[in-house]
Amino acid sequence: MNASTAIVSERGVLDSLLAALALPPDKSAPTQPPWLKRLRAQALERVNALTLPSTHDEAWRFTPLATFASQSFQPLRTPTTLQPQDIKHLDIEEAATRLVFVDGVHAPQLSSLSRDDGLFMGTMTSLLATQTPAIAQHLGQHLAFQEALFAALNTAFLRDAAALIVPPDTALAKPVHVLFISTQPEVASHPRLLLVVGAGSKLTLVEDYVALHKGTYFTNAVAELALGASAQLDHVRLQRESLQAFHMASCSVSLGAASHYHSASIALGGQISRLDMTVRQTAESAECRLDGLALIGGEQLADTHTFIDHAKPHGVSRQLHKCIVGGAAHAVFNGQVMVRPGAQKTDSAQSSRNLLLSSKAVVDTQPQLEIFADDVKCTHGATVGQLDSDEVFYLQSRGLPEAVARNLLTYAFGAEVINRIPVASLRRQLEQTVLEQTTGQP
Repeated sequence: MNASTAIVSERGVLDSLLAALALPPDKSAPTQPPWLKRLRAQALERVNALTLPSTHDEAWRFTPLATFASQSFQPLRTPTTLQPQDIKHLDIEEAATRLVFVDGVHAPQLSSLSRDDGLFMGTMTSLLATQTPAIAQHLGQHLAFQEALFAALNTAFLRDAAALIVPPDTALAKPVHVLFISTQPEVASHPRLLLVVGAGSKLTLVEDYVALHKGTYFTNAVAELALGASAQLDHVRLQRESLQAFHMASCSVSLGAASHYHSASIALGGQISRLDMTVRQTAESAECRLDGLALIGGEQLADTHTFIDHAKPHGVSRQLHKCIVGGAAHAVFNGQVMVRPGAQKTDSAQSSRNLLLSSKAVVDTQPQLEIFADDVKCTHGATVGQLDSDEVFYLQSRGLPEAVARNLLTYAFGAEVINRIPVASLRRQLEQTVLEQTTGQP
């Protein structure tokens, strides 16, 4: 593809996406408050000013979007006919509360909302009547979209969102499941998630992206998570889209004083998938742990960019990101940790470990440390390699066939991340998925 063709294709995919904004508004939809209209207008202005990222952009140099640029996507035109029995296999048995969106549209018949645990949960539109201050304070305030095309595009399309407001000193014993389902090819959806965890509260959240078909479509997701002082959040993010899908996602997390945040992000699907994740320590003694696993094969490309921003003293961060790459797939990991001036006593450790299952598989990994304080403890490291031949030989000497030995070692490599997920039934599901995918790798 030459330069002129790339420009035409880029405008083609962006114009096809933006055409949905020119459609007549839904007269049955509630009127949006002025502050939300202003936010959307600012985002649309940035979309019109920005261009599609290319390999000339440092942050995208390993992630070519030519295939994406040649696509044309449309908004959802036919409402879902899914019934609860159609998605029974997606249930998480520990979760009593579930909020479901299908092709970007809320599906109340598939959702189950508990009102007994103190959690305010529903669509943003439904919560605006009672939770306007919390939503207005946080929506669009934690994610910088000024230079990020996909985040700006999501905000421009912001008509509704999954919203969760946890009041202070509220501990939810059961996980909450927010499920985004794709059912139709050639459709673009822009899922949005807002979570506000009050001071002293505790929650486990499962953010889940799945497909019920094998076609090509576009998911452009944004999540904003805000933790109050001493709040605790376990956040499981599952990306199990169609292998032909394009999945672009941004997640921004704000940590209050002495809060604890644990993220486990699993990437399995997508022709091209990208996650930009930012965690900002906004007060002293905040802690975060980011665990990630990308398991891909064929010609998939999975790109993860993370930024941990230590802005205050006594912060702690731990990060483990693993990639298992087979076929001619390509995994990218860029992990940046910044320790700002004055953020003394910061304790940070980052590890990128990557396993290649074939001679054509590629991993590009780039851990980064930027330190502007002098009393800190920070380490990072990265490894890329194949299975240890001595370990394979050892298992063979115990009677296992070579293929079985390799599958077992590959599974064990990924299980380190999966075992940290605090939802037992989900761990079992993912363990089975990893076993099936590693067995099927060429």
